[in-house]
Amino acid sequence: MKNQERLRQKLGVYFVVGSQDCGFSAEETLRVSEEALRGGAGSLQLRDKGSRLSDEERYEMARALQRLCRQYDALFFVNDDVDLAIRLQADGIHVGQDDMALNEVRAAVGENIYIGISAGNVEEALAAKAGGADCLGVGAMFATTSKADAGEPIGPAGLREIREAVGKDLPIVGIGGITLANAGEIMSAGADGVAIISAISRAASPREAAASLVRIVTAV
Repeated sequence: MKNQERLRQKLGVYFVVGSQDCGFSAEETLRVSEEALRGGAGSLQLRDKGSRLSDEERYEMARALQRLCRQYDALFFVNDDVDLAIRLQADGIHVGQDDMALNEVRAAVGENIYIGISAGNVEEALAAKAGGADCLGVGAMFATTSKADAGEPIGPAGLREIREAVGKDLPIVGIGGITLANAGEIMSAGADGVAIISAISRAASPREAAASLVRIVTAV
């Protein structure tokens, strides 16, 4: 069953990863992901765009990531792929503005799977809230090369506007170009957490990067 307070607690450091971030290797994706979870990442989203894996290899990687999340008491999200989220009974699914509509996602996955929605402005955020989204991925916060469709940065000021519009109850994570140097700004703007790609996946020590981010987000 969904637990909104648990969701909010687990969103502090939200690692978004796919094989394209780890040398197109399932094994390296699993290694980096476990390091991030060991460092304290509370949520992990499989976003496998441009993958070179076969469908079966991708499914097995997803299952292994889900097992790691359970081992480390983290939430496991799937990006965009509703069928995969249902097949795995993932904790959640995240969809963008150009993916399946929120009401169609909810009808497909049922009430027990969290739905995260991307929002780049107040209008999108309010529509997601009205449609029953469980959390928002707000951004892009800063310029990023990790996500080609991230859009123009809205910065912490844009996140603050969205927080004021949707109120305190809807969990928000900032995404896009977030690093150890600027994560505190995102939290101060009203986020519940930060969604991270390269600041963990490209770190010399993903575990240490995740642990450093945990210290930042819990200090604000």
